[in-house]
Amino acid sequence: MLIRPSSLFMKDLQNANQLTEDGYGYVRRVYIICDEDKAVKKGFQQWMIDNNPVDSVKELKDVDHMAMLCDPKQLNVCLLDIAHAYA
Repeated sequence: MLIRPSSLFMKDLQNANQLTEDGYGYVRRVYIICDEDKAVKKGFQQWMIDNNPVDSVKELKDVDHMAMLCDPKQLNVCLLDIAHAYA
């Protein structure tokens, strides 16, 4: 039952209005760079930023790929800064 050939909501999605900036608004994007990330190298992170424009970039110091496990306090402060900037 858990394996399905398509989405459970495929019929609903086919009848839904197309997602547009006017219809659903604009989602602000902030990229958080983890400077000690060994899974996604800093050069590739920069490539993602350059090819998917963001509103701002934040950098976490001495944090690896799993920021929520490595330094949850620093991540929390970063997310609060983002929330205050864009709320």
